[in-house]
This record gives sequence, C-alpha cells and structure tokens, in this order.
Amino acid sequence: MGRRRNMSIAANPILIGGVTVLMVIVAVYLSYNANHGLPFVPTYKVNVVIPNADGLIAGNEVRIGGERAGVVKKIDALSNRDGSTAAELELGLDANTSHLPVDTVVKVRPKSSLGLKYVAITRGSSSQQIASGGTITVPKSQAPAVDIDQFFNMFDEQTREGSAGNLLEYGTGFAGRGGDINTALQNFDPLVRHGEPALDNLLAARTQLDQLFPALGRAAGEVAPVATTQGELFGNLNHTFAALADNSRSLEESIALGPKALDVASEALPAQAGFEEDSTELFRRLKEPFRQLAAASTHLAPAFKAGTPALKVSPQLNARVVQTLDALDAFVSDPRVLPALQRLTETANLLDPIIAFATPAQTDCNYLSLFFRNLGSSLSESDTVGTFLRTDPVVAGQNLNSEAGPASAPANSPDPPNAKFQDQYLHASPYPNTAAPGQPKTCESGNERYVRGRTDIDASPVNPPTTKVDRTRPEPAR
Repeated sequence: MGRRRNMSIAANPILIGGVTVLMVIVAVYLSYNANHGLPFVPTYKVNVVIPNADGLIAGNEVRIGGERAGVVKKIDALSNRDGSTAAELELGLDANTSHLPVDTVVKVRPKSSLGLKYVAITRGSSSQQIASGGTITVPKSQAPAVDIDQFFNMFDEQTREGSAGNLLEYGTGFAGRGGDINTALQNFDPLVRHGEPALDNLLAARTQLDQLFPALGRAAGEVAPVATTQGELFGNLNHTFAALADNSRSLEESIALGPKALDVASEALPAQAGFEEDSTELFRRLKEPFRQLAAASTHLAPAFKAGTPALKVSPQLNARVVQTLDALDAFVSDPRVLPALQRLTETANLLDPIIAFATPAQTDCNYLSLFFRNLGSSLSESDTVGTFLRTDPVVAGQNLNSEAGPASAPANSPDPPNAKFQDQYLHASPYPNTAAPGQPKTCESGNERYVRGRTDIDASPVNPPTTKVDRTRPEPAR
C-alpha cells in the first residue's frame, strides 16, 4: 500500500516540472499574441482601405462606440493605377460583434498624447451588411481629423523661439500704455459701427468677393512679365512723393476730399458696369487689329514722318478750303443752279440711250477712230485725177446701176452678153451689229463679205445676219 502512494503524480518531480514548463510556454505565447487576438477564438474579419495608415501598427485596438471590439491584424500598402497610394487594414473583430452596415464610417483616432492610435468604427444605418472578409473603402474626400500630436508638432523649435520673441516684444510695446489702449478701444466704436455695413456689402453676393482674389491672381500673372518695369515705377514714385512732401497742404486737401470722391464713385461705378463690360468686349475685339497695326507700323512710320510736314502746312490749305467752300455755298444758293441741274439731268436722260449705243461702237469696234482715219486717208491719198472724194462721185455717175459703183436697188434683169457693165447687185447692211445693247458683240459694219454677182442684204436687226443669194441668174465666170 505504501508503494502505491509513492507512484502518484504529485510524487513525480519530473512530471510536475514538465507541466510547469508547458504552462509557462502557453502563458508566454498567449501574452505575446494578446494584441493579435486569442488563438482558436472565432473572429469577424473586415478589410478597410484608407488613404493613409496614419501611424497605425498591427495590434492596435478597434473600438465601436468606445468599447474594444477587435484588433488590427495586418497593414498592407497599396498602389493605385493613378499613381496614388493607400493602406489596407485587416481588422479582426470579436465574433459577438454583429455584421457592420455598408455605410459604416471608419476613422483613425489617437488613443493618447503619446502617439498611440486606434481604429474608430461608427455604425451606419443601412440594412445591407458587410459579409465576413468584405471591404470598406474610405473616400479620399473625407476630411482628415487633426490629432493632438499634429497640433503640438506645429510648435517646432523655430516657432517656439518666434513666439517667445513676439511675446517679449508685445509685452514691451504694451507696457505702460494702458491708457492709450483704452482710448484706442473707445475710438474703435465708430469704426466698428461704420464698418459693419461695409462688411455687409462685401459679403453680399452682388459684390462677387469670391472672384476678387482669383482676379487678383490673374492680374498678378499678367503683370509678372513687367515686374522690372513695375520696380522702376516704384523707384520713380520716390521722386513723386518727395515732391508731394514739399507741398503737404495739397496732399492734405486731397485726403480730406477723398471720402466725398469715394462716395461719388460708389454711386457712379455700378452705373458704369455696362460700360465696363462693353469696353472689355471692345478691347477683346481690338486685340487682333492692334496686332495687325503693330505689324503694319513699320510701313506707317514713314507715312507719319512724311505726313508731319504736310500737317504743318495744312492750316494754309484749310484757309483756302474755307474760301472754296464759301464759293461753293454761294453757287449752291444761286436760284439758277437748280433749274440748270434739272436741265442737265433731262439732257443726260436723253443722251443715255444714245451713249448706250454709241459707247460700245467705239469701245468694242473702234468706229470713231476708224472714221477719222478713213476720212483723213480719203482727203490725203490721191492720184493724178484727184483724191478719192473727188473721183468717186464722177465714177459713180458714169457707172450708175452697175457693180462698179454704189447700188441703190437689186438687179432686175440679166445683163446682155456684150454689156459694158453688169447690172447692179445691191450689197447693203442697213442694221449691222455694232455691239449695241441687245446685239451680239460683233463689229459687222465695214466688215461685210462682198460677193460679186449676188445680192447681199442683211436681215432685220432682231435676227442674226444672213446673206440672201439671187438664184435667178447663173454665177459669173471667175
């Protein structure tokens, strides 16, 4: 019986030592993995994609309504297609935590001023829930919260030194000036009273204050290329203000009258808004003409140079022009002028159809020049008998009614075989086309074809010219 008691577990020191070591190992393992959750305990897994992990580490707590509901198991970095980065958190929530709605809000919050962080979950109100292993994406537009460590980080060494210097200087500046400060505060009352309506005007939508600073930005961008010129301008203003300092009375009067001028401007400028808009549109349209004017300035400069002397003597010309205008005024005032102009108008109306027919005869056919040329030739060219105008009537009288001279009627009978002269054949173009209105632009007069032994008479003026051939007698031998 005594030997059986000695064989119990408590009597075996090796077994007791082994159990003790096993318990210590299990306790150390559980302590080491306490931040990652207890092993063999079921969890509700949720992934969260946030723009910035913001100092989180694996093992940080996850809280819902201030109560611990799980831990951050893993943090992975993500790279988006647009080049931006994000962080994916794997949250292990307690199994007793009910499924989260899809509109749940997730934020990273500080746990203490030492920099420790935790994940704060705010349940949504949607009836649709996130399944285990689902993902919650935090939008980039969500405003990040300002943590206490970020607040204190702005007070770096340089800022602290600057703040200390400001406090010292401000303390020295205000020391012993309490009465002056009270007087200044008392005088601020009318400033605040009159400033309130001014601020109301600035905040009104019609003032478009929100467009002021963007417009100033654009204006600054436009004047940037002339910054050097602007610097020289301010340098030259030194001379201007020096001159004003010598005449301070005028400057004081300008400042005193400034409020009245501003009041007038406040009333007048809104009425000029339409004019300003039209001026803006005008200058926009003038950009291209000014650009063209700049390109043409190289040609305009010599013209201006030559025109300056002409302008200097223009007063003398103007004096003569005045005399001319006076004479013209007297002419126009004469009662005989209007009837004369009316008669000239009637004359022009009468001459209009004549000129309409005569003009193309000269411009297209050159008949007037040919007439005087032929007339000169008939008077100047001659033979032993005399000039053409002298001999032609004689020959025409001797050879009347034959083709040797002018004809006035068509042939009426065949010629005898032994006749000295053949019967006449009329060659006439009573209405030749001379490019007159309604006629083709041909110059037929003087260019008719002459065929012996045939009667050739043009058709009426409304039809194209034709040639009628006498078929009653045979053609003469050629």
